[in-house]
Amino acid sequence: MPVSIIVGGQHGDEGKGAVVAYLALNDKPKTIARGGVGPNAGHTVWHNGKKYGLRMIPCGFIQETANLYVGAGTLVDPEVFMKEIDLTSTKGRAFIDKRCAIITADHKERDTKPDLKGKIGTTGTGCGPANADRAYRSIQLAQDIPELEEYIKDVPLEVNTRIDAGENVLIEGTQGSLLSLFYGSVYPFVTSKDTTASAFAMDVGIGPTKIDDVIIVLKSFHSRVGEGPLPGEMSQEEAERLGIQEFGTVTGRPRRISPFNFDLAKYTVMLNGATQIALTCTDYLDKSIMGCKKYDELSQKVKDFIDKVETELKVPVTLVRTGPDVNDLIDLRAEKLE
Repeated sequence: MPVSIIVGGQHGDEGKGAVVAYLALNDKPKTIARGGVGPNAGHTVWHNGKKYGLRMIPCGFIQETANLYVGAGTLVDPEVFMKEIDLTSTKGRAFIDKRCAIITADHKERDTKPDLKGKIGTTGTGCGPANADRAYRSIQLAQDIPELEEYIKDVPLEVNTRIDAGENVLIEGTQGSLLSLFYGSVYPFVTSKDTTASAFAMDVGIGPTKIDDVIIVLKSFHSRVGEGPLPGEMSQEEAERLGIQEFGTVTGRPRRISPFNFDLAKYTVMLNGATQIALTCTDYLDKSIMGCKKYDELSQKVKDFIDKVETELKVPVTLVRTGPDVNDLIDLRAEKLE
């Protein structure tokens, strides 16, 4: 996997963080870069019995030989970034681009106004107002913040130098394609910028000819946090009866749940030019497969679902997550990509 982008194919919350963490540990890329909106997106990783909920540092931090980068297209909250440096013990190998725009207290205050948090359910992290100020060219950049000086890099130069040297590079996208400002399922219930693979490449300064794989992450049902239509939405009671009860990493709000939607998945596969599918939360389809590491250990119900996903979406399912830990995953790449 020389250069791969991980992208969400639903409304976020697909389990991208755990997929990135597995690929980081297994494939050992020396460079992992995060694109996306900013600290309004939380990625969760369970590793060695500890839970990490990260909003700035790439989830591949658990690969201790990797350098970690936040691309220029991503907003940075210095307070969140510094706390996560301490949480992950990544000082000296975690960096942000000098052109990252900075979220301020004013942005956070504006993000709680009724027309944003009240109407469309924003996270209140200041990302929308900060991106608006960025469009007006009236915002601070990371290179202007003295306390960030030791973390500043030219991320495109760093990443492209490593690509040209033949190193593996992993790009971690955030949110989900159905929340894209441009291509989201229902406007205005979207985030404040594009969240497809093309945008993540742009965020870290990689040209399209350098991308080898786009791994789209889909979970066995849909969920979303915030307002806006969700086709086939279940009541919380119905979701709980099915054993599904999730909460947003950033907001702590209950995630709204609906069944897997093949039409929406087909659309996001198209938008992203997906070459592989990482299928997560398959243990919700059948609790008996929790923690399985081999395809032969899966129940027929889960195998049938995987077959249907591949048939309908015409993209191979190469990664199958069967539980919450980083290593609760069946890796089929050697078999499916021959």
